Amino acid sequence: MKANETVDYNIKVCWHAIARMYNAQAVKNDITTSIGFVLLNIDPEKGTPATKIAPLLGLEARSLTRILKSMEEKGLIYKVADEQDKRSVRILLTELGLEKREVSRVTVRRFNQKVREVIPESQLQVFFQVVGQINDLIDSKKVY
Repeated sequence: MKANETVDYNIKVCWHAIARMYNAQAVKNDITTSIGFVLLNIDPEKGTPATKIAPLLGLEARSLTRILKSMEEKGLIYKVADEQDKRSVRILLTELGLEKREVSRVTVRRFNQKVREVIPESQLQVFFQVVGQINDLIDSKKVY
């Protein structure tokens, strides 16, 4: 089997193309793709517990810690003790963070709109179904 005939190769190549496209937009706005995705997963009004963000993005806690530190240094977020659980930290967006979140939201929506203009809904539904099945296969540990 040639590399371009494998499922993983095609997913990887496509994701890298998407990542490069998002990075090109992120750099124009002094953020990274990772920061953009984190911004999109923080509730703009109530904030989000730090422990909830990594699982939403499929990240390791260590990776998220580095990203959050960078975001705090850039003035995009701030941390407060959670009112219900004082041991937990809630991540909130600053005004700048809200602005960059909106840039990220518009970028993601535009890409998805363009894809939907070109690819019929029926094909997208099959795509989502196949990707879901691949994730289920991996999560069920039936491969390794």
